[in-house]
Amino acid sequence: MSFPTLAHVAVTVRDLSVSVPWYRALLGSDPVLDEDTDAGFHHCVFLLDNGTLFGLHQHTTAPSDQAFSEHNVGLDHVGFGVADRGELESWQARLDELGVTHGGIVDAHYGSGLSFRDPDGITLEFFAPPAQA
Repeated sequence: MSFPTLAHVAVTVRDLSVSVPWYRALLGSDPVLDEDTDAGFHHCVFLLDNGTLFGLHQHTTAPSDQAFSEHNVGLDHVGFGVADRGELESWQARLDELGVTHGGIVDAHYGSGLSFRDPDGITLEFFAPPAQA
């Protein structure tokens, strides 16, 4: 029995009216789902090119005043895989076009990453595997 692929990721945001346009610009698409649920949250879901769903949730329960930190227990970051360093460089240019602050491409023996944060401070990363020799 093989382990299933990642079907979706959902992150909680403070304000969908801020986060949806930001993600729409980053992803270059509109949500495929935008609705209130019976479970006490509104969600907007984007379909990524690889078939993964990426959801934004805004709960009816008031959020904490604490800013997001990957050092707290819970979500550390969401990583989006890219084919190679060249594609990573293209995403760096796209983030620059959008005015999104990022940490630049960091190379390591296990691959290269480009980290940045969404409007709520949630860490996102584009990650490329190491170059083949």
